[in-house]
Amino acid sequence: MSQARPSSPKLADFLCFAIYSANLAYGRAYKPILEKLGLTYTQYITIVALWENDNQTVGGLGEKLFLESNTLTPILKKLEALGYLHRRRDPADERQVIVSLTDAGRSLREKGLELNLVKATGLSVEEFPKMQKAVTTLRDNLAKAARGVG
Repeated sequence: MSQARPSSPKLADFLCFAIYSANLAYGRAYKPILEKLGLTYTQYITIVALWENDNQTVGGLGEKLFLESNTLTPILKKLEALGYLHRRRDPADERQVIVSLTDAGRSLREKGLELNLVKATGLSVEEFPKMQKAVTTLRDNLAKAARGVG
């Protein structure tokens, strides 16, 4: 059994692990709140994206959520079965599927207002938007790098 070299990186040195584990912690914090609504986190953010812009194509919604259609479609099917949205072919282009909230999906907004976890982050009112902007910039830069842009 050999000892690790002093220059070997530790798990705590990886920014990607810090982001990954923070995401897991967010999931655990949201879970009891979302269970009351009968939703998973991914289902909830799908509904939030539709609150922002209803009547989106599946492709457009997937881009906004950073989800491939093979991941998004089962989520949409489940939300449709729960009565929160409906999907229909675009009459102007049958290849496109339009996703729209139902009244029940729109009414979740009032039920979901307690989902604000800003206080749970321990960040101040000033720190929170700075952290959010930094993480968003990081995500966007990594997405560009993955596409070979920049």
